[in-house]
Amino acid sequence: MSAASSALGARAGLAGAPVGRAPGKKAPRIAAANIRGARGFTPRASIAEPLPSGGSDAPAVTDIPKRAKVSMVSLGCPKNTVDGEVMLGDLFANGFDIVDDHEEADAVIINTCAFVEDAKNESVDAILAAAALKSDTEAAGGKKKIIVTGCLAQRYAEDLAAEMPEVDVVMGFEEYKNLPGALGSALGVSTEPVDATARRGRVRVGGASPPFRPEALRKRLTPEHYAYLRVAEGCDHKCTFCAIPSFRGKFRSKPWQSVVEEAKALADTGAKELCLIAEDTNQWGMDLKKSDGRGLAELLEALADVDGVEMIRILYAYPSYFSEELIDAIADIPQVAKYIDIPLQHITNLSLLRMNRPPRQHTEELLYKLRDRIPGLALRTTFISGFPGETDAEHEELMEFCREFKFERLGAFAYSEEDGTPAGEYPDQVEQAVRDLRRDMLISQQQTISEDFAESRVGSTVDVIIDGFNPEFDAWTGRTSLEAPDIDPIVFIQEPAAGSGMAALAMGQIRKCKIVGTSLFDLEAHLVM
Repeated sequence: MSAASSALGARAGLAGAPVGRAPGKKAPRIAAANIRGARGFTPRASIAEPLPSGGSDAPAVTDIPKRAKVSMVSLGCPKNTVDGEVMLGDLFANGFDIVDDHEEADAVIINTCAFVEDAKNESVDAILAAAALKSDTEAAGGKKKIIVTGCLAQRYAEDLAAEMPEVDVVMGFEEYKNLPGALGSALGVSTEPVDATARRGRVRVGGASPPFRPEALRKRLTPEHYAYLRVAEGCDHKCTFCAIPSFRGKFRSKPWQSVVEEAKALADTGAKELCLIAEDTNQWGMDLKKSDGRGLAELLEALADVDGVEMIRILYAYPSYFSEELIDAIADIPQVAKYIDIPLQHITNLSLLRMNRPPRQHTEELLYKLRDRIPGLALRTTFISGFPGETDAEHEELMEFCREFKFERLGAFAYSEEDGTPAGEYPDQVEQAVRDLRRDMLISQQQTISEDFAESRVGSTVDVIIDGFNPEFDAWTGRTSLEAPDIDPIVFIQEPAAGSGMAALAMGQIRKCKIVGTSLFDLEAHLVM
């Protein structure tokens, strides 16, 4: 039985609202709103244009074309977020209204994640919640369609279709371009003509390595002031624990001009911060060397020249491909955040060998080189606890390394067996309770390190990008260049006092602040100007 079938097995009681968060995963993004739990921000209103009304030139109500309403639950990583934004952009361009309220929607898209078991379960919960809503709607005489997209759809399409008859269409990456036509046909809405090559039926998947589509004209799920910029897709590495290459395809860099034009379009719509994403972001351009000759260092320079871009952040780097030129570019280009997200997975040679990852000496030399060459650098990483064959001694070696190196940001996952991966078939699987315990030990140790890092920043003056107002704490929240959206600590800032002469705070501003205290890992700051 596949992991998807297992997750789908116990359907009773799973139809709750899909707002849970898998360890290390972001909260789901719902339609145009950014849902962030206790740090919640007010959801943006529907991004649909209003229907014409009033005035002698307004068409009669009977002449107004039907505009179906679509909502989305987008789960998982920023790459999935970009896919969701592009899908919503396509739908809006084809006459659909994008709404936040699933009950109001004529169709609900569940953009799923299949990264680890918890993420799969979260995706299944979201589908079941939509199925319950569909049942209620139909019982009241209405209609509602459910479309399932994302990595779970790409990887387990047939299982999903067989186990969940409430789902109308299961759609893979290659078919995203045909989503408006598919929904239009289902809802009786006129759209652009459907591609003659479009698949039909409930399961519409296709290959795992479709060509890049334009991603500039999208309906953003993030706040306007930051955006994820995909620079590549797929992965050629053979990590024994990872199934991503099987459903995200081979590594391929997005062409230079496409990346730069998309950056300009995002900046034109208010994005001051661009978070570069891929499976291996720092590998960008290596497959284009013969035809282009430029790498990520040159791309960073070009992106820094885009009007309106004030911060560029590198996420999802691999512990290779850090050329001297790239290190210099990160250190020297003012707009590039001195922050690198570089998942390492483990540090002991035996574990790395079983994972088919670069050895410890290579990784350790790189980490110290990056710290030495890039002043003020914050390194973020993630580790897997309880990987098959991991002994108590290997776990302690990892703990010791983290105590000594003191990563500024660190996350950990308990190992999850993935279908079709070599590690999933290894004979020396670690008991789940031990995996969870080792993960918790690593996280507990890191909490002290993170608190110390936060304390070390008290008294410093920094630029803070304002993310929004948090009514629970009656304070504005933001981030410095050393915090990525959604996954890192935040900065609390009070509104300037009346008569201070300082401008009021607003989302998207970059303001000069002095760090005056901490709240565990989070920072407390006062405005300087």
